[in-house]
Amino acid sequence: MQSAIPAIKGISSMATRQVLAELVAGFQKQADCTVAIEAVGGVDAAKRVQAGESFDVVVLASDAINKLIAAGHLQAGSKVDLVHSGVAACVRAGAPLPDISSEDAVKRAVLAARSISYSTGPSGVALAKLFERWGIAEEIQSRMVQAPPGVPVGTLVARGEVELGFQQLSELLHVEGITVVGPLPPAIQIITTFSAGVHSGVAAGSQQAERVHAMLDYMRSPQAAEAKQRQGMEPA
Repeated sequence: MQSAIPAIKGISSMATRQVLAELVAGFQKQADCTVAIEAVGGVDAAKRVQAGESFDVVVLASDAINKLIAAGHLQAGSKVDLVHSGVAACVRAGAPLPDISSEDAVKRAVLAARSISYSTGPSGVALAKLFERWGIAEEIQSRMVQAPPGVPVGTLVARGEVELGFQQLSELLHVEGITVVGPLPPAIQIITTFSAGVHSGVAAGSQQAERVHAMLDYMRSPQAAEAKQRQGMEPA
């Protein structure tokens, strides 16, 4: 009976919440088990895995997965790249749309904004480095608002707390009350690869390991590509 088969338990960052929900739904239609993946801030997800919380599979930014493998929390050789995710800009619904068609245009938009928000994730780190490279980090420091872990930048923009927000497109698509201006131009686009890793507690060769690997095989198969693109991402 299916009820006797243990569910696949996972944890992921908020950036992949929607795409994983769609991929899990597709996998469950052909699988003999259920899947429950909890989405939280990426920093918090990594901390929970490091603290010894038990999961079958972990989906985080590639660098975070590498660190968890190196620390022995995830199985060596189990890493699977799933999606590439780019950064977009957003404003509150009804607000004028800034020009972000070029690197110079984005710089002007940032300098003109009364407040700017970014995430605690890898895209936020890269954005902060970009502002430093432009030499404007100090000038805009008092206007920068970092969204707390697990809180979409778009919600701050929707509430009118922030004028201009930057976050991965996948995290902006489903936020009400904002307008997505568009992706960052290619010259400064920030791409994050999200990967999965199998927890070290999953016994190699066990039925649960087979189910986890079957799910990951499905998630990186050609039939999963359309769902990834619908959620603002590209297959890895």
